[in-house]
Amino acid sequence: MKIIKQIIKKLIVSLTYALSKTRVGILIGLTLFEEVEERVIKKYLMNNVKSINYNGIKMQFSVPNQLNRFRIDTFSNKEPETLDWIDSFAEDSILWDIGANIGLYSIYAAKTRNCRVYAFEPSVFNLELLARNCFLNQVQQQVAIMPVALSDKMGFDQMHMTTTEWGGALSTFGKDFGWDGQNINSEFEFQTFGLSMDQALDVLQVSKPDYIKMDVDGLEHIILKGGSEALLQVQEILIEVNDDFAQQAVYCQQLLTNAGLILKEKCHADMFDGTIFSSVYNQIWIRKQNVK
Repeated sequence: MKIIKQIIKKLIVSLTYALSKTRVGILIGLTLFEEVEERVIKKYLMNNVKSINYNGIKMQFSVPNQLNRFRIDTFSNKEPETLDWIDSFAEDSILWDIGANIGLYSIYAAKTRNCRVYAFEPSVFNLELLARNCFLNQVQQQVAIMPVALSDKMGFDQMHMTTTEWGGALSTFGKDFGWDGQNINSEFEFQTFGLSMDQALDVLQVSKPDYIKMDVDGLEHIILKGGSEALLQVQEILIEVNDDFAQQAVYCQQLLTNAGLILKEKCHADMFDGTIFSSVYNQIWIRKQNVK
């Protein structure tokens, strides 16, 4: 049977090669290629799903590439402080996940604490996965996808992407610098709409957040600048800050302190020690009256 399959395979290859030399064959080949390509993408990429179980919470995620597989495989140890922080949420609270990417933490918060989540994600390459993952986990009624960029003002500007991979990160909106404060190496760009956190409250009528998770690879201080009203309402915020990016670090500290929050802790997983991200930490800020 194995030999027969090999013979048939060789015949198909030979026939395909022969046809590729003719106009009719090229036309047939292109048509077949498009059909096969569509089936492969649908069946073997977007429909490739990986399941995980963390603290008794079962979740499923689409894994169309190695980057997304990495995100799922490292779910429990890439940002354990973020998971512990979500576990501490009050039930039925409101979370703004700013820089939601493919929705790992939005979905976990919805499933484990029954949160109402507003998942802000402007990347056109991540939005489909975010939607698919919400649907896979049946949290589409709890997680509202916000396909807009957050900034310090309202208007149109350029989205600078460092990659076009599904699940990619390290991109920026309206600025020419990235997560480290250096000029960003843009691979793909498009114009989109952005607004501030306070304008999201006033214009979009988004519910006031109890918790904010912010991971936008260098624009954290810009977004905080446009969120004075939102920050006065929030109980806790987890924000990614690069200690070596002085402008970001100082400005974030100033804005969060002025909002009546104090730094509870900052940490990152051991996997980041000795890497280019060794100076990047998740900071957890809490309202003063909540300190025990």
